Amino acid sequence: MSPIYLDNNATTPIHPDVAQAMLDCNLRGLVNPESQHQLGRESRRTLESARETIGRLLGLHLEDIHADHLFFTSGGTEANNLALQGYRLAANNKNRLIISGIEHPSVTTTATWLASQGIDVQTVNTLNSGQIDCNHLESLLNDETFLVAAMLANNETGVLQPIDKIVSLCQPRSIPVHVDAVQAIGKLSVDFQSLGATSMAVTAHKIHGPRGIGALITKHEHPPQPILHGGFQQAAIRPGTEAVALAVGFAMALELYVANQVGHQEHLLRLRKTLESGILSQLACAVVVGDDSPRLPHTSNISFRGKDRQAVLMALDVAGICCSTGSACASGSSEPSPTLVAMGLEDEIIEGALRFSLGVFNTDEEIQAAITQICAVAEVL
Repeated sequence: MSPIYLDNNATTPIHPDVAQAMLDCNLRGLVNPESQHQLGRESRRTLESARETIGRLLGLHLEDIHADHLFFTSGGTEANNLALQGYRLAANNKNRLIISGIEHPSVTTTATWLASQGIDVQTVNTLNSGQIDCNHLESLLNDETFLVAAMLANNETGVLQPIDKIVSLCQPRSIPVHVDAVQAIGKLSVDFQSLGATSMAVTAHKIHGPRGIGALITKHEHPPQPILHGGFQQAAIRPGTEAVALAVGFAMALELYVANQVGHQEHLLRLRKTLESGILSQLACAVVVGDDSPRLPHTSNISFRGKDRQAVLMALDVAGICCSTGSACASGSSEPSPTLVAMGLEDEIIEGALRFSLGVFNTDEEIQAAITQICAVAEVL
C-alpha cells in the first residue's frame, strides 16, 4: 500500500491544476516583470493580476490610494522575519516586542536574535487550553511596545487564537499586531480587513500551492522597513526579481481552495473526527491536545501517554503513516515541543504527542487504514 500522508501542516502536495498553470506561465516565456519591453510588460500584468487575486480572496482593501500592501516573499518564514525585523526598524526607538509562547520557529528564533541585539522581548503565557492568556498580554503592553505577534492558528495543535481580543487590547495604544496566518488560510474564512491586524503572513504550499512563495500583507499606512537591500521591486520593501510563475501558482491554489472552502472544511472536519474517535475508542492511553478549544478542521495533536513520540513516529513510518512530532521547521530536534510545554501539559502527554494533519486529497479509506496502523503500533510499543 502507498504511504498515507498525514503531514499536511508541513507541506501539501501541489494541486495538478496549479502545476499546469505554472507550466503554462513558464512556457509563455515570461521574463523579469521590471523590464520595460513588451515581454516585461506582459510579465508585470500577469504578476499584478495574481497579486490582486490573492488580495481579493484574503480581504485586502484594494480600491484606492489607501490600498493595503501585499509583498511577495519566499514563504511564511521570510514574511514573519520581514514583519518582526521590519517593524523593529520602523519603531521610532520603541524597544519592546511581545510574542506568544506558541509561535512558529520563524517568529521565536527571530525574537531570540532580536533579544541578542538589545530588544526587550516579552513572551505571553499560554493557558492549558492552548490559547494565550490575554490578561497577561495586557499586563505586558506599554508605551515602548512596537509590535505584538500572535499566530491565528497553531501549527501543532490547530488551536485558534483570540485575535479580536488581542487587537482590541492593542488598538487603544496604537500598537501594531502581526498575525501568522500560514496554517489558517483556506481552512478558515480569513479576511484581512475584518481581522483588524496590522500585518499578516501567508504562504502557498499549505494549500496545495507551490513551495518558495509567500507574502507579507500590511495595512497601507504601516509598511515595514526592508531587511533586504537591492533593487526597487515591491517599493524596495522586498527587493529582488519577482517569480511570476510562483505568484500565478499561489493565486491559482488560493482560488481553487476558496471556491470549495465550505466543502473542504466539512471534508477535513469529518476526517479529523473519524481519526480521533477511532483512536480514542481503541486506545486508553490516547488524548487529543486542545480538544476543548476551537481548532482548525484538519489538525489533530494526539498524545499516546506513556509512549515515546520518536519511537511511535518511526514505527508509524515503517507502517506507511506519514506524520510528525511537531513543526517541520524543528524536525530532527529531540527537544519537547515548545508549544506543548508552554501549555503546561503533563510530561507524559508532551513526550507522547504526535501531530496528524489532514489534506483535501485524503480519503475516508485512508483514515480507516491509518487508524488500524496507529492503534496497532501504539499497542505494540
